[in-house]
Amino acid sequence: MSQNTFIVVSGILFGIIAILHLARVIYGWPAQIGTFVVPMWVSWVSLLVAAYLAVSAFILIRRK
Repeated sequence: MSQNTFIVVSGILFGIIAILHLARVIYGWPAQIGTFVVPMWVSWVSLLVAAYLAVSAFILIRRK
């Protein structure tokens, strides 16, 4: 796999993850891991991180 392909694929995956976290925040979907209920603020932080990584990947691919 070439480096450009890797950057595009990772940008798309991080974009999908960001969209799913945004959907959880908007619709109030519950998240639970075993008996631990994941608080909504975790999705806010994850949304920001995933969106940043997706945008960074697409900026990087445009510069090449």
